[in-house]
Formats: sequence, structure tokens, C-alpha cells
Amino acid sequence: MRAAGLGLALACLATISFAQERAGEGPTNEKAQKAYKDGMEYLRHRNTDSALDRFKKADKEDGGHCLACQKQIIHYGAELHDWKAAESAAEEMVAQAQGQRDTAVAHYEFGMVLLNEALSKHKDELFSRSHEEMTKALAAVPKFPAAVFEDGRVLAYLKQDEAAKAHFEQFVQMSPEESVNRQRALLYIKQPELVRALMAPPFAVTTLDGKRLSLDDLQGKVVLIDFWATWCTPCRAEIPHFVEMQQKYGPQGFQVVGISMDDDAKPVKEFYRQFNMNYPVAVGDDKLAQSFGGVLGLPVNFIIDREGRIHAKYLGATDVSVIDKAVSALLANP
Repeated sequence: MRAAGLGLALACLATISFAQERAGEGPTNEKAQKAYKDGMEYLRHRNTDSALDRFKKADKEDGGHCLACQKQIIHYGAELHDWKAAESAAEEMVAQAQGQRDTAVAHYEFGMVLLNEALSKHKDELFSRSHEEMTKALAAVPKFPAAVFEDGRVLAYLKQDEAAKAHFEQFVQMSPEESVNRQRALLYIKQPELVRALMAPPFAVTTLDGKRLSLDDLQGKVVLIDFWATWCTPCRAEIPHFVEMQQKYGPQGFQVVGISMDDDAKPVKEFYRQFNMNYPVAVGDDKLAQSFGGVLGLPVNFIIDREGRIHAKYLGATDVSVIDKAVSALLANP
């Protein structure tokens, strides 16, 4: 019964932003506290490079015992591809973990750092190390859904497809039907080789009109994911063109999805009405942005093909005719 309870707790934990600080996790050293506070201030101004440096300093000043610092270093180290810092912080977490739950979480987070690093560097040795960490997480808490799913992905990258399928089948059995990863796991059971394709990450959002929208619900369509914000000038310039594209290509199986990175939904709703936006828009968060590899600067656009694979990524202001041409080409191949 205790293991089942831990599994449920860990399932809930997976829905919370890992960088979020919990009570008692912050630094105790006075200098470390100041450095950590400075880091949080840098984050408020979207200066992640400087924030990461301050979190590193805070953890060092605290003797490597600041769990909140380590979480931030893992999160933003991975986002900025500072793999050395992310790995070091994850190793500290593992060394300090006490009890089954914390041990499982620490090994899982270390495994995720190694998985993302492996995807960035294309090194099998990193996938193997990630698998080792996920195995340790599951040894501590066997019913840890996130670890089961991610270890399935790792095994697929290592081309151990039968073992990967077994993990995805196990994940489906322990996950609620509305889980976005459950939808993706069902797809991977049928075609584990899709893990090795550049698949767009599964996600579900609540749109401005209160409806739930998941990426896998749009399977079979060509999708444009637009990360934007109301305060972003090039974003504002693109949106009328995306409205035109939705009207022009929608009947052919095209769908724009806007993910606003505004801190508040109110200006987004006003902008939505003002620009007569004809496609679903949701307010995103850091966790969603991180699942797409981090969104550093806006706008960021992703074109997803009918199979759910990332066809193209555009950073910053882009000639909309380039995006239009890419979409048109994908729609021509049903």
C-alpha cells in the first residue's frame, strides 16, 4: 500500500513545475540567500543566463546543500544547455536524497538531464546513463508513472523496442485516460520507432474559451504552434497573417495553435478579440515551453506534420511567406 501511495504522489508531482520552490528547500547561508534572491529577480526580468549564475553561486555559498538552488540549476542549466552545471546539481540531489520518494525523484531528474543532453549531443552513452538513473528511480518507487514513460523513451532511443513497448504498456495501465502522455504511449506501443523521430512533445492546454486541447487530438493535421506574447512587437505583426492562413488552409487540414507567454490572461483575451483571432489560443507556462526545448525570445514557431513530427522551427521574426510555403508543401502530401 505504501508503494502505491508513493506512486500516486509522484504522479501528482510530475504535473508541478520542477523549478518551483517548496518550503524548507531554500538556502540557509546569508550570502547564499542573497544570491538566490538575486537569481529570482533576474528570472522576473527574463534574464535566465544571469539567474543561472546566481543560483550556482547560491548553491556554492550554501555548501552544495540548497535543494531549491539545485532545482533551478537543473531546470535552467538544461534550458541553456549548460549540461555540466545541470549534471552536477542533479548529482548533488541524488547524494542528499533521503527516503524512497526523494530518492526516486532525484534519480528521475538526473535521468531527465541525461536524456535531454543525449538528445542534444546524439550520444548513446548518455542514453545508457539515463536508463541507469530511471532504473534506480523505479527501484525506489516501482509505480512512478513519469519514470516508466521516460524510461520507455530512453529504451526506444537505444533501439530496445520490445522493452520500450512493455514500459509504455505499463504506463497506459497506470495512467488516467485524459493523460496526454497516455495518448502518446498508445501511439508508441504501435510504433515505437516514432520515439526516434523528431516528435513534437505531447501537451494539453485549456484555451481562452475554456476548452481542453491536446496536440494528439490534432493528429492527421498540419499544425503551426506559435509561442508569442501581447508585448512582443514581431509577434503582433505575424498574427494577422496566421489568421489569414487559418482561413485559407483550415479546410485542407491545417490548424494554428497560439501559446501566449503572457503572465496574465486578461491582455491576451483583449488582444484575441481586437485581432479577431480565428484559432485556439491558450496561456502557456515555463513547463510547456521547456518541453519544446525552451523558448528563449519570441516569437518561436513550430510546424508539425500530419504524423506529429516537428517539420520546422522558426526563431524570432520570420518572413511569413516562408512559413506559408512550408505549410502549403505539407498540405500537398496528405
